[in-house]
Amino acid sequence: MAFALLNVSCKENDENAINPFDSMSESSNAERDKIVVISDLHLGNDLSYSENVKHLQRLEQFLNEIRSSATVKELIIGGDMLDEWYIPTRSDTYSGGSQADFVRKSVAANQAVFNAINGIIKDGKVKVTYIPGNHDMGFTPENIDIALPGINQARDGGEKNALGTYHPDNYPQIAIEHGHRYDFFCAMTPDEIEEAPESIMPPGYFFARIAANSFTNPTTIEDATKMEPVVLNDPSNAEQASKFVYYSLWKKIMDSILYVKDDFNEPIITTNIGGLTKTYAINDILPKNDTDGSIRMNLYNNLFTQANWDTRQAYNNVSFFSNINQAMVGSLKTEFIDERSNVQYFQNPDSDVRIVVFGHTHQPMIKTYTNPDGKTCIYANSGTWEDKKTRDKNSNIDQDVLEMDFVTIVPVKSDKNKLQVALYQYQKGTHFLKESEEVELD
Repeated sequence: MAFALLNVSCKENDENAINPFDSMSESSNAERDKIVVISDLHLGNDLSYSENVKHLQRLEQFLNEIRSSATVKELIIGGDMLDEWYIPTRSDTYSGGSQADFVRKSVAANQAVFNAINGIIKDGKVKVTYIPGNHDMGFTPENIDIALPGINQARDGGEKNALGTYHPDNYPQIAIEHGHRYDFFCAMTPDEIEEAPESIMPPGYFFARIAANSFTNPTTIEDATKMEPVVLNDPSNAEQASKFVYYSLWKKIMDSILYVKDDFNEPIITTNIGGLTKTYAINDILPKNDTDGSIRMNLYNNLFTQANWDTRQAYNNVSFFSNINQAMVGSLKTEFIDERSNVQYFQNPDSDVRIVVFGHTHQPMIKTYTNPDGKTCIYANSGTWEDKKTRDKNSNIDQDVLEMDFVTIVPVKSDKNKLQVALYQYQKGTHFLKESEEVELD
């Protein structure tokens, strides 16, 4: 993909530099009318294993550009701002404290970034909105307010406050959400863990805990512990077939993506969040053959019927349901999540939405669709600001040219019915335009 470098960039320590948000060629740059979307910051509470360390200084710089801009109207943080999922397995997430303590520690670990966001909020010139993601789905509104007092929180309301869809001011045709509600591994899972019926933590939570273990306590694929083989003995049974799909995905993950050297029967996954109190073994999550030959697992054994998935989708406020097996496989293929923008919004006869922005997959992109009325619709994914992961701590990775993506939605020459959606990368502190599309609203 070709990169287009903007003619004007905001250079560090140059007070006379023109703010890059105020010099976009497609805009009149005459008023506050620009919307900026970032997501998946993954600000951890311990920088020894946080997913975002190398990009923190650039993130602070980027946020200060927004703060000093004269033309940015809204900043939207589209989920996974904080992170209580990516915690090494043997670590107690709250260290015996509370979620509020965890938030305060996360703020302290990322103080400059939170200072920048809070500065924007206090200035009152740019509206700042937070949308929950899956890695921060358990944070209460009150605890988010500890980190960012006065921030606007977009939540679906009531018990489902772990979800949110945001429509920017005066633009009901724009919908911004994290996107995890369509993900089998990451959508809320109520009443499924016997010893913690109030928990909404889905299988993806344990995936993240194992992932942190895989990178903080690395091994090689050759030395990693291998999954026990599982056999599908009753392919005519839809539930068993779905469990075998689940097994196949976990086998791929554990054999080649999140490989670890632990004893899978050893209780190592310390929880103590989200209603969970036990310490689980990796084999508590993985499928296995029972004595009668059927496939089962200690956790989430009842998830694998279409009826259960439909119930979960309804609980997660999904309008148009997907097939369980397609959703499971789609959790590891971003195309499935991206396509939900088209299914849920653009092809929905009850929706007037023409622009959708997701995060979640960490794969920045722009796609165009056509709705049933023949009108162009735009989907964008806002990517991530997490570091590029590596198990080799001595590897030489230029993190300053990786990730750090953001999306802008800008009226073309002050025409509020004609919007440009653009995808940028903040490469070496400069705005690089990766691609853009325009849409005319009704």
